[in-house]
Amino acid sequence: MTTVNSKPGAPSASFNGKRVVSWISGLPPAYYVLSILMAVAPAVSATLINPNYWFVILKQSAPLGIAVLAQSLVMRVRSIDLSVSGVFAFAIYLASSGLLNSYPPLLTVAMPIIVGLLVGIINGVLVAYVRASAVISTLSVSAMLIGIIQYMSAGRAPGSTPTWLRVLTNGNVYGLSYSVIIWVATSVLVAIAFRFLIIGRYFRAVGDNPRAAETTGIPLARTIFVSHVTAGFLTGIAALVQISALAVGTIKPGFDTFMNALAATILGGVTFGVDRGGVAGPFVAVVAFSFLFAMLTVFGIQEPGKLIAQGLIIALAAIIYGARAGRI
Repeated sequence: MTTVNSKPGAPSASFNGKRVVSWISGLPPAYYVLSILMAVAPAVSATLINPNYWFVILKQSAPLGIAVLAQSLVMRVRSIDLSVSGVFAFAIYLASSGLLNSYPPLLTVAMPIIVGLLVGIINGVLVAYVRASAVISTLSVSAMLIGIIQYMSAGRAPGSTPTWLRVLTNGNVYGLSYSVIIWVATSVLVAIAFRFLIIGRYFRAVGDNPRAAETTGIPLARTIFVSHVTAGFLTGIAALVQISALAVGTIKPGFDTFMNALAATILGGVTFGVDRGGVAGPFVAVVAFSFLFAMLTVFGIQEPGKLIAQGLIIALAAIIYGARAGRI
């Protein structure tokens, strides 16, 4: 009887082992990158494994994390949003230039979200209904916003950001910044929406095959429009969190903002029409990038080196995706 019972158990254990290996190999590259960095961190600096330092990393990652969440929405429906830098720069300038000082503080809080929402609506109309190129249209919107800032500021840097607004970054609950709580809460809400609301099924269907989705009655243009509007709204929230983290405003366009957002989205398992990372994948990717930059700073590596490292990681992610798809 013992021999008979042991034989069925062996294939079951083997099957479970294969499932585990398959599950691990199917994870987005962000998980591999973060695991390697965490394994190497103790040998680099004891500070990197200090729990308090991780709270700092999460706090610094919050604006990018929300922007990545926004980018992942449009990429799920095979689109893209390159207007992130323009929204950030425009909102930061308005908040730090003193133009809103005579108005109620609520307007300063709502302003980045309104700007992001309006930009999202413009992007959605251009991409979904006019059928303009997402790359060209969203990049042109960003360029116009930056051009307006350059004209209004005459090339001079604005003043400081409102002190009272910095509570979003400096305030905390048990060491966890309010900005991180906003990031996590937003991610959870998006995950729930994708899981239980019909819009999540629409996004997946359009990402899998836009023509087939439209044939089955799914409103293709409306779904793409909603993705851009929602992404604009989230980008506005990200801009608000970014403003709260700054002491002094800037008129720099922040070219690296949308590059980092795009890179973290891809590293997190979300590419054009492909969503293998869910909401957690991009979240882990943002933390991995922030941790990587912190580690490079310990080594004294400046911005050029960080950009090279970022590019290498994105290339690695592309190789992994190509290997999984059988193209390599």
